[in-house]
Amino acid sequence: MTDAGPPAAARLSGVSTSLAAKLAKLGIRCDADLILHLPLRYEDETRIVPLVDAPSGEAVQVEVEVVSTEVAYRPRRQLVSRVRDARNGDGMIVVRLLNFYPSQLKQFAVGARLRLFGEVREGHFGPEMVHPRARSVGAETLLPEALTPVYPTTAGLAQAMLRRLIGQALARLDLADTLPDAIRQTHSLLTFAEALLMLHQPPATLSVEALEARNQAAWRRIRFDELLAQQLSLRRAYAARRTRSAPRLPGGGKLGMQLLGQLPFQLTAAQQRVWHELATDMTKEYPMQRLLQGDVGSGKTIVAALALLQAVENGWQGALMAPTEILAEQHWHKLSQWLTPLGIEVAWLSGSQKKAQRTAMATAVREGRAPIVVGTHALIEDAVDFPRLGLAVIDEQHRFGVRQRLALRRKGGTMHVPHQLMMSATPIPRSLAMSYYADLDVSVIDELPPGRSPVRTHLVADGRRAKVIARVHDACMEGRQAYWVCPLIEESETLQLQTAQETFARLTEELSNLRIGLVHGRLKPAEKSAVMEAFVKGEIQVLVATTVIEVGVDVANASLMIIEHAERFGLAQLHQLRGRVGRGAAQSACILLYARPLGETARARLKVIFENSDGFEIARQDLVLRGPGEFIGARQSGLPLLRYANLDEAALVDAARAAAEVMLRDTPVAAEAHLQRWLAGREELLKV
Repeated sequence: MTDAGPPAAARLSGVSTSLAAKLAKLGIRCDADLILHLPLRYEDETRIVPLVDAPSGEAVQVEVEVVSTEVAYRPRRQLVSRVRDARNGDGMIVVRLLNFYPSQLKQFAVGARLRLFGEVREGHFGPEMVHPRARSVGAETLLPEALTPVYPTTAGLAQAMLRRLIGQALARLDLADTLPDAIRQTHSLLTFAEALLMLHQPPATLSVEALEARNQAAWRRIRFDELLAQQLSLRRAYAARRTRSAPRLPGGGKLGMQLLGQLPFQLTAAQQRVWHELATDMTKEYPMQRLLQGDVGSGKTIVAALALLQAVENGWQGALMAPTEILAEQHWHKLSQWLTPLGIEVAWLSGSQKKAQRTAMATAVREGRAPIVVGTHALIEDAVDFPRLGLAVIDEQHRFGVRQRLALRRKGGTMHVPHQLMMSATPIPRSLAMSYYADLDVSVIDELPPGRSPVRTHLVADGRRAKVIARVHDACMEGRQAYWVCPLIEESETLQLQTAQETFARLTEELSNLRIGLVHGRLKPAEKSAVMEAFVKGEIQVLVATTVIEVGVDVANASLMIIEHAERFGLAQLHQLRGRVGRGAAQSACILLYARPLGETARARLKVIFENSDGFEIARQDLVLRGPGEFIGARQSGLPLLRYANLDEAALVDAARAAAEVMLRDTPVAAEAHLQRWLAGREELLKV
């Protein structure tokens, strides 16, 4: 093909406002969306099954003649019809409609000839169909030549209407291919039109099972196209960033070396490699856009501190934004501890500060007197203005919405775009990174600092709670500290989970000679800070908490982590919580308390966390269990979820990535046409 493609998708025409609203719930706003709204499954209406041969419990199509119809009132109002085979009169079944309209009463008039599609089951009065799909026919009505697609839908939007709209869109749109012939032939792909028509109007000769299993050639083309659209968009965004101007921040200054000189530890080889990558990026005239990932406790914060110093030493400001107040405050304390001896004051901004304090901090930022600022979402409020923001660091970036991340970057003003470093302690499997983070440079700290003791993981049924409490007592009497994490704050009748408040009360009673603390999300920030500070100082021996302590808490003396109702937590949370212990030389343990009976998914999660300590392997298995959308919080990220592609197909992801590079370089018009077809109107949020 040539460097061309179909025109931009046309808006839906001839559709009422109410119907357009229903379609919008399905993400359908134009004809291109309609043709890419693909079936969930198929029904075979291309043949008639004799009534006497209809298998029980299997959806089939029969052609019948109505023998009798009545409205029954016991045990409830319903339409009851007796029908027999219209072709030979053999067999008789009952048809029951529990909810019906006058038009259906007329449709089931005595003598009417109908085609029914549904399951035949044994009822009180013999074989019956309950609410089959019914269509009035004549003796000569032809059978369909294609399988009947069943689409994802929403309330008030019938399958028949969807099929009609999709059929009209297929007839209206130009289905010309957007793939260059060379790429299509290299990967043995069907044409777009062939694939699309095969899925919307599959001939009866195709296997329903193969179509629904999505291992058929038509589905392979669709999955490739979807991955290609994502890669095109992200790679184009990657290139666009390099056209923007950012402050050049040369490295090699004294502050970084002074910081390293005063640390009680040395950087690992992985930390040094990543620091060099960041330092090099920040010398460029275009903005760094780097994702720094590393397992729990791998030392990402010190690398971020070195990058912030590089900005400060060049006369620019640095900002670090964290999603929770506890995590942000931990970062503030850590950075202050490191940087205050160097003569650098670290400012603190949070929503819980008193107005006068927040105003004073915001003024210091605006006047350039605060070279480094740490905070929560308060950093992106309108009142906070950075005159010379050179580096924006976002920790646990997947917890922020895409617009929040964009808002911090825009604090750099219009002349320059600040360099941006996004950090995540949730390791990202390679296939996911290639697909969802193709617009970023990725750095990985794949080495833990020396001296970290391995954490032993134990699965314990909640019936053995007394032994666990005894173990906590013994650990604390030996001078250690413990966390006890619960998933809820207060009683829930529906979930019946042990709550933090109940656990605190019970442990206070049973461990009366120990000092017990309680921290959860509903405490006032000052109260949370006081409890956390007491735990850090060793004044509290057992900290009962909700998942507010999931990230950022670093207490080397804490060697025991108890997670209540561990079956209710996700793998990433379990791994993060387990990483709160094992930060000192003492042998540490994580006890996962679970309630019986365990569901299949919960059992699978606990098995993964019990058998693995490598965050990357846990992440890989988490991706398999949850899928990419949930894994990376794509609902918040702004990235369109992959509807059809499977990230387990690494070879297809690789092929799409390579094709995107070729098309952007050699056939940009075709690349634009492909993006219009797949992402029209939805691409903008990718460019952040």
